[in-house]
Amino acid sequence: MRRTGRTSAPDGQPMVTVQATCQLTVSFETAAGVVKKLKKAGHEAYFVGGSVRDLLRGLEPAEFDIVTSATPREVRALFDHTVAVGEKFGVILVIEEGLSYEVATYRIDRAYADGRRPSRVEFAALAEEDVKRRDFTINGLLMDPETCLVFDYVGGVEDLKKRIIRTIGNPEERFAEDHLRMLRAIRLAANLGFEVEPATFAAIKRNAKAIRRISAERIRNEITRTITRGGARRGMELLSDSGLLAEVLPEVEALRGVDQPERFHPEGDVWEHTLRLLEMLPGREDRETDPRLAWGALLHDVGKPLTRSEDARGIHFYGHSKKGEEIAEAVMQRLRFSRSDIETVVAMIRHHMLFINVTDMRPNRLKRFLRMPDFDLHLELHRLDSLASHGNLENYEFCRKKLAEFASEDLRPPPLITGKDLIALGFEPGPLFKEIKRYVEDAQLDGEISTPEEAQRIVLEKWGERRKGKSCP
Repeated sequence: MRRTGRTSAPDGQPMVTVQATCQLTVSFETAAGVVKKLKKAGHEAYFVGGSVRDLLRGLEPAEFDIVTSATPREVRALFDHTVAVGEKFGVILVIEEGLSYEVATYRIDRAYADGRRPSRVEFAALAEEDVKRRDFTINGLLMDPETCLVFDYVGGVEDLKKRIIRTIGNPEERFAEDHLRMLRAIRLAANLGFEVEPATFAAIKRNAKAIRRISAERIRNEITRTITRGGARRGMELLSDSGLLAEVLPEVEALRGVDQPERFHPEGDVWEHTLRLLEMLPGREDRETDPRLAWGALLHDVGKPLTRSEDARGIHFYGHSKKGEEIAEAVMQRLRFSRSDIETVVAMIRHHMLFINVTDMRPNRLKRFLRMPDFDLHLELHRLDSLASHGNLENYEFCRKKLAEFASEDLRPPPLITGKDLIALGFEPGPLFKEIKRYVEDAQLDGEISTPEEAQRIVLEKWGERRKGKSCP
């Protein structure tokens, strides 16, 4: 970025202008068209927030938010395709060329009563009034896409240069207005690799308990962004140091100080092991880690604090996977995850210790293991789990080798016997059918049989006396 000038805003505060490099992408050009149309109609309009921050950092923004002097009614009158997503707060969604842009009227927020949103808003006359009610300085920057000039009323350019997360104005007031901003400060610091300014961080520590007033869904979304967009380890450390982790995820905070056997975990306690695993997640700003993998990594050993025992042979965590399933399911239900996501993450925790035995599994069990739903996530969690501890990837490579060896038909071969076949053999439909089919498929997966005739033979040998008209053994 190149600084081009310093003038005074109407309230006497200095305003800095800098020259940014515009990213001439389809999304940028379409968003710039929205701004141009608003200006042509006699209104002020700018890009605002994260898109300006990203452009100054030389990145392509994922989305563009627009702020304007036009009222919601005037915005809707100018564009053919709009959605009133938050009209009473001055926000209209404008859809142009299949892309959506939030267009918000300059506003001043009044009387935050619930720690989440203002009880009322007033539309403002000046852009600087609008940016000064926003959360962090690096999110309070305005940009004219026609000239690529950035206007800074809040010190965001300097904080961006210094890589600092700082509230606009008094941090106590900003966090009282919306408690979620405390989690957002941590998330931005983690994802961007920035530091939280000391006064801002101190205010988070003083107000950490207030995060309990925020809805589970909003908390879930911020934590997910923290651990999927880069800097997951740093995010967890900041959450813990600030006191927020104990409020939103006490089950993870409990991992601190839970020591482990050095033979298998030379890295240290369960907390350090989990941090190392998170550190290896591949997420970054422009490409997220699969959230299910990230949450599986975060919660995979959450059962250890409650199962730790020690005897003459050393430290043990008998049943920690089972306990971890229970805790993880409770955590994810509390945070309102979808049933599908809960089932996937819980399955990852349930099975993560089974990789220890893969080389000793019978063929039928190994093939069932390898064909589990989302096995790629299971395998990646195992790889990260290994690298974050003993570093041995033999079982990981064994699974990869077997996956390459087995054709899909080897893992999921066509059934050699069906319900119709069993009825034709004289069996009554019922629970026995499931037992028989499982037995036959095990024999098939083990390579003991390969034809329907062989399947019928072993069924009659084992269960022939249970056919209709035959007495039970």
